[in-house]
Amino acid sequence: QVQLVESGGGLVQAGGSLRLSCTASGSIFSINVMGWYRQAPGKQRELVAAVIKNGDTNYADSVKGRFTISRDNAKNTVYLQMNSLKPEDTAVYYCWGSGQGWGQGTQVTVSS
Repeated sequence: QVQLVESGGGLVQAGGSLRLSCTASGSIFSINVMGWYRQAPGKQRELVAAVIKNGDTNYADSVKGRFTISRDNAKNTVYLQMNSLKPEDTAVYYCWGSGQGWGQGTQVTVSS
């Protein structure tokens, strides 16, 4: 198993952008699915976006057209580019890898 460490969260105004990074302690080349989840206060953790080893991606309807997930196997890193952020995107964002588990999370706060 690899350890996953998220970074890039912060406070941003509505309409702004952030890029989250998830860096693994080892190679992600063989990890089938890497994904980003989020959990807002009082709500269940939900899938935001996922990227499969072959490059296919999947997005929650609420973020389609605004967020882009990508993986750089050479850097052992998965990214989540978030544009046109809305207050309802406020949550703790977690990185996940199939067979690997979760990162510690990074807070994203979008002010109106």
